[in-house]
Amino acid sequence: MPVGTHITGEVIGRQPFGVFIRMDGVPNAVALAEITAMPLGMELPALGASVEGEVFWHTHNHQVRIRLDEWRTSAE
Repeated sequence: MPVGTHITGEVIGRQPFGVFIRMDGVPNAVALAEITAMPLGMELPALGASVEGEVFWHTHNHQVRIRLDEWRTSAE
Protein backbone atom coordinates (compact mmCIF):
# COMPACT_ATOMS: atom_id res chain seq x y z
CA MET A 1 0.00 0.00 0.00
CA PRO A 2 1.84 3.11 -1.20
CA VAL A 3 2.33 6.22 0.89
CA GLY A 4 -0.46 8.64 0.01
CA THR A 5 -3.12 5.93 -0.38
CA HIS A 6 -6.49 6.96 1.03
CA ILE A 7 -8.06 4.30 3.28
CA THR A 8 -11.33 3.72 5.09
CA GLY A 9 -11.87 1.40 8.01
CA GLU A 10 -13.18 0.68 11.49
CA VAL A 11 -11.51 1.45 14.81
CA ILE A 12 -10.77 -1.93 16.44
CA GLY A 13 -8.54 -0.83 19.31
CA ARG A 14 -7.76 2.22 21.42
CA GLN A 15 -4.54 2.74 23.32
CA PRO A 16 -2.99 5.80 25.01
CA PHE A 17 -0.73 6.22 21.95
CA GLY A 18 -3.44 5.99 19.24
CA VAL A 19 -6.04 3.81 17.55
CA PHE A 20 -5.81 0.61 15.52
CA ILE A 21 -7.93 0.41 12.38
CA ARG A 22 -9.10 -2.56 10.33
CA MET A 23 -8.85 -1.29 6.78
CA ASP A 24 -11.68 -1.99 4.37
CA GLY A 25 -10.63 -4.48 1.69
CA VAL A 26 -7.26 -5.29 3.30
CA PRO A 27 -7.91 -8.17 5.74
CA ASN A 28 -4.26 -8.95 6.59
CA ALA A 29 -3.15 -5.43 7.46
CA VAL A 30 -3.76 -3.02 10.31
CA ALA A 31 -3.46 0.75 10.33
CA LEU A 32 -2.30 2.77 13.30
CA ALA A 33 -3.23 6.42 13.79
CA GLU A 34 -0.89 7.75 16.48
CA ILE A 35 -1.69 10.65 18.77
CA THR A 36 1.49 12.37 17.58
CA ALA A 37 -0.48 13.21 14.42
CA MET A 38 -3.57 14.37 16.35
CA PRO A 39 -4.15 18.11 16.80
CA LEU A 40 -4.38 19.43 20.36
CA GLY A 41 -7.88 19.40 21.79
CA MET A 42 -9.13 16.48 19.69
CA GLU A 43 -10.11 13.08 21.03
CA LEU A 44 -9.42 9.59 19.73
CA PRO A 45 -12.27 8.06 17.72
CA ALA A 46 -14.47 5.56 19.58
CA LEU A 47 -14.27 1.79 19.15
CA GLY A 48 -16.33 0.80 16.13
CA ALA A 49 -16.14 4.26 14.55
CA SER A 50 -15.77 4.49 10.78
CA VAL A 51 -12.73 6.56 9.87
CA GLU A 52 -10.81 7.69 6.79
CA GLY A 53 -7.20 8.65 6.40
CA GLU A 54 -4.05 8.64 4.34
CA VAL A 55 -1.05 6.31 4.59
CA PHE A 56 2.07 8.26 5.52
CA TRP A 57 4.47 5.53 6.67
CA HIS A 58 5.02 1.76 6.57
CA THR A 59 6.01 -0.23 9.63
CA HIS A 60 6.55 -3.93 10.27
CA ASN A 61 4.10 -6.86 10.43
CA HIS A 62 1.67 -5.65 7.74
CA GLN A 63 1.03 -2.36 9.51
CA VAL A 64 0.82 1.14 8.10
CA ARG A 65 0.64 4.46 9.88
CA ILE A 66 -2.09 6.81 8.82
CA ARG A 67 -3.15 10.37 9.46
CA LEU A 68 -6.90 10.56 9.90
CA ASP A 69 -8.77 12.97 7.65
CA GLU A 70 -10.57 14.54 10.61
CA TRP A 71 -7.20 15.33 12.22
CA ARG A 72 -5.79 16.81 9.04
CA THR A 73 -8.72 19.16 8.40
CA SER A 74 -8.71 20.37 12.02
CA ALA A 75 -5.03 21.27 11.85
CA GLU A 76 -5.33 23.25 8.64
